Amino acid sequence: MRTARVRAVGALTMLALGFPAASAAADESEVHVSPGVAYPGSTVAVSTSACESDVAYAKGQAEAGGQINLLEGGTKGELSGEFTVPQDTEEGVYSITVKCPPSTRVVTEFEVARQPDGAVRGGFGGAGAMSGTEIAAGSALIVGAAAGGIVLRRRRSDAAG
Repeated sequence: MRTARVRAVGALTMLALGFPAASAAADESEVHVSPGVAYPGSTVAVSTSACESDVAYAKGQAEAGGQINLLEGGTKGELSGEFTVPQDTEEGVYSITVKCPPSTRVVTEFEVARQPDGAVRGGFGGAGAMSGTEIAAGSALIVGAAAGGIVLRRRRSDAAG
């Protein structure tokens, strides 16, 4: 009885692990979009290897962007093209459909996000939102470290001389 359970659990585990591997293999021939998240006005690259190897041209249609002409690129069997996301495109998820002769049709999605306003904040990681108390405490720590460094330096020069 115990052997049967071990075999059943092993079989279910193998079955469960087999599905992700199969879907990953199928995903290799689908449509690839770069970047996956685009902004209005940005250029999106589309490529696929889903077409038959002797096909040198495919047509695509982006729900937000219009027609895409996919041509054979540097890699044999891979077709690629690009389109520009219109400036008035709303945020959301949009589909891209690629049709290869004679009858292959593949669909994928990409996301359009709101473009960031203004410059990117960088630097001290949010120093602009610090309170006066935090700035005073930080300043006191810096002054204390500098004073400690000066005291240590004088002691060393006195001991050497």
